[in-house]
Amino acid sequence: MPESLDDLWHLYNIIYPGDQVYARTTREVKVEELYARPKAGRRVSVVLGVRVDKVLWDKSLNRLRVHGVIFEAPEDVGGRGTHHTLNVVTDHPLTIVKNQWLKHQVERLERASHVEAPLVTVTSIDDEEYCVAILRQYGVEVKAEKRTRLPGKLEAEKRDEALKNFFKSALQALQQTWTSVRSPIVILGPGFVKNDFAKYVREKAADLADAVLDVKGVNSAGLAGIQEALRSGVLAKTLKNIRIAEETRLVEEVLARLGRSATDVTYGKNEVTRATDYGAVERLLVADTMLREASDQDRTIIEGVMRNVEAKGGQVTVISTEHEAGAKLQSLGGIAALLRFPIG
Repeated sequence: MPESLDDLWHLYNIIYPGDQVYARTTREVKVEELYARPKAGRRVSVVLGVRVDKVLWDKSLNRLRVHGVIFEAPEDVGGRGTHHTLNVVTDHPLTIVKNQWLKHQVERLERASHVEAPLVTVTSIDDEEYCVAILRQYGVEVKAEKRTRLPGKLEAEKRDEALKNFFKSALQALQQTWTSVRSPIVILGPGFVKNDFAKYVREKAADLADAVLDVKGVNSAGLAGIQEALRSGVLAKTLKNIRIAEETRLVEEVLARLGRSATDVTYGKNEVTRATDYGAVERLLVADTMLREASDQDRTIIEGVMRNVEAKGGQVTVISTEHEAGAKLQSLGGIAALLRFPIG
């Protein structure tokens, strides 16, 4: 039973072509009468079983579209062997049947079912730009961005007035975003502007001020500031139960080891496979696109590596490519590993 957009994201990364999915949907049934043309079809609510061809994640409508061929349907509805699309939405149950459930898939579902941490609303601001975003398990969802150019410090009065208007705009964007999720708020930014904005929030919006969990310093404002905070661990305490923080930490660890030419890290399908054969992989990182967009043959190979890592006591983490860390992993070939010991 998916309960949130994050749950839909987890399902998107778990449902593969070839799986069987059962869910309640609507299907058009045409009524035929003797010696007469068929009447216009009517839609009925029914539970169908669909063998999956492809899965599309529709963030804008908060649903998954699972497309495939019907293999199970009530006799009075029919349609076996024809194509159908199941719309998977929150608060509506579904059943997923696989030939084999991989350990990382089961762990992902178990972890998602126990997540109690709220979403986090973040504002990253300085005197030139701001970004308001929601941090979800699948990545950073930007809700508002704005850039401005304030008068110079020699025009103090004009500058103060322009800054107030800029703060007013940022507060409106934050208020609108926060009202939809009622989550903890973190304010980020370089210098003193973030503190001035936090003070402005306390003065102008007491309900928002009560939700402000932390004010943290970063070197950049806007979206770049949020990404920096994720990379550097500034938000680690706030986001300790949010998957994106863990994924970012792992990818940054890979990059850090590569940056210092360490021998306990490797990347690329061939090198990772070799390290797995030696039993050297402590943590395997796989970009979701390696599973989602790969050919059946390539996905079978990658899943074999994942099973091999798990069989030898290693851990597997599927990294979302919806955020910066996932894009970085993709640049390394979509697969990397932190090793227990170096291999020659």
